[in-house]
Amino acid sequence: MSQPQPPNADAPLANLDDWDDDVRRRYSQAEGDPSASGTPTGVAQHQFRNYEEDTRSGVREFYRLNHRFQSVDFVRSQRQKYLPLRKRQMTVWEAIESLNAIIDTSDPDTEASQIEHAIQTAESIRRAGHPRWFVLVGLIHDLGKVLCLFGEPQWAVVGDTFPVGCAFSEKIVLPEFFRDNPDNDNPDYKTRCGIYREGCGLQEVLMSWGHDEYLYQVVRHRLPVEALYMIRYHSFYPAHREGEYGHLMNDQDRLMFEWVRKFNPFDLYTKTDERPDINRLLPYYQELVEEFLPGRLQW
Repeated sequence: MSQPQPPNADAPLANLDDWDDDVRRRYSQAEGDPSASGTPTGVAQHQFRNYEEDTRSGVREFYRLNHRFQSVDFVRSQRQKYLPLRKRQMTVWEAIESLNAIIDTSDPDTEASQIEHAIQTAESIRRAGHPRWFVLVGLIHDLGKVLCLFGEPQWAVVGDTFPVGCAFSEKIVLPEFFRDNPDNDNPDYKTRCGIYREGCGLQEVLMSWGHDEYLYQVVRHRLPVEALYMIRYHSFYPAHREGEYGHLMNDQDRLMFEWVRKFNPFDLYTKTDERPDINRLLPYYQELVEEFLPGRLQW
């Protein structure tokens, strides 16, 4: 069966940040314990919301496209297209600046620029007393969205991530849209493990393509393994929120996902209109980037 071709239609979201905003909508911000160690104030616990009721039409259209086109063949083609990394060379700061041109700053939640939002996240992690590499993850975790510089549609850049090549979990956002995915016609992809084996480890699993996987590939030889898991799987909500796909994980995955869960509240709940003092904070972050990710990186 021939692969359906991705559409050239207008983007389904007003801007890329709409996906981030909608993820926050799915998890109500409960009253938190300010003394909770390592967790942003006000985020001690979260409650899953009814996605069918809360989802805006633009986000539903985004996931209709995402779930239709994120197939094994598509993911393999994207990996062949981008790996090895050869699109361009950029510093971390050049990548952050490029996001300001990509992501509409009319974000309804905040007027902060991308660098301000990145520093908001990183500062929240720093205040919680986490290691310097953890703070760096807060600063850079969304930089994979520069995929849009290369003409990628939104559904191939953001969105909750999930394995391809095995049965799609019913706990993935809006699973009914997988009915149009070509992998549904391949019996090898429809079983619990699909093309994988029980306990094979996520390193062996093809994940839907997007900014998580792309940034992981950019920094994979430069950061601690805990940081790499945070970057690569922070949008893998079916696993770290819903407990799905544990049968594909190995012991290292289960251990490292505790770090993914530690990072998730900072990603979700640090976006505010309280603008950071960039001039005061920038020297610290310049030093941090120079420590871990100096010079131009291959993208």
